[in-house]
Amino acid sequence: MNAMFEGSIVALITPFKEGEVDYESLGKLIDFHVDNGTDAILVCGTTGESPTLTFEEHDSVVEFAVKHAKGRIKVIAGTGANATHEAVHLTAHAKEVGADGALLVVPYYNKPTQEGLFQHFSTIAREVDIPIIIYNIPSRTGVEISVDTMYRLVSENPNIVGSKESVGNMDRISELVRRLGDGFSVLSGDDSLTLPMMAIGAKGVISVANNIMPREIKDLTSSALEGNFKKARKIHLDLLPLFKALFIETNPIPVKTACWMLGMCEKEFRLPLCPMKKENEEKLREVLKNYNLPLVN
Repeated sequence: MNAMFEGSIVALITPFKEGEVDYESLGKLIDFHVDNGTDAILVCGTTGESPTLTFEEHDSVVEFAVKHAKGRIKVIAGTGANATHEAVHLTAHAKEVGADGALLVVPYYNKPTQEGLFQHFSTIAREVDIPIIIYNIPSRTGVEISVDTMYRLVSENPNIVGSKESVGNMDRISELVRRLGDGFSVLSGDDSLTLPMMAIGAKGVISVANNIMPREIKDLTSSALEGNFKKARKIHLDLLPLFKALFIETNPIPVKTACWMLGMCEKEFRLPLCPMKKENEEKLREVLKNYNLPLVN
């Protein structure tokens, strides 16, 4: 399956209003990324507060995103779960409504073995013929998928086309690129690590900061893909204070707060996520002001 995901992919927030998904704001966010040249949107990921969405909401958000995008931008659906049957259900629905790909996080909490991870992802890949990106984020899942397991999965499942890597281990990234080759999309899962990973051979980023400054993230990834690392480094260093500020509290609390400051959505979360501490919110506001962003709240 030839499906390359690269460049600037936004880990899109899910706006809420009065306890419900705010589809009007969601549509405007999708249009914003189309207008600003973002390569793809990821809905129902960690930044989209997927753990607090009901199954019905999850399916509805994916379907809405595909219909609203109308082919103007690729749509990737977060469809991971810590139970394989749930992940199959979510991934099958994503394919049914026309998503371009699925992002599946390593199962969390139950801490499967490497063989369990192999069987989990293989089962999904066999049952749902859609391009799959595996999401490796051991800080949240408690377990890391090994490079050997990833190589085995890709070798036996042609629709596993990429991995999102939220790790600081550049040796791991080097091994993934070396062993899986240029046809496999290694994607950064941490904005501050995008440049180092792309210097090794990663293809882009699934970005939190893209929610705020999409043109700049697109410019960074495009420059790196073109081999213009001098320009990419300048953008990276310019944006580093923003990258850090967006993780001053647990993601996606700061980025959604920043989107509220910019008038993109309500400042509304679902427990156990909650509003930022006032002192951290003010720190975030000062960082945004330094980029001359049009704050309205």
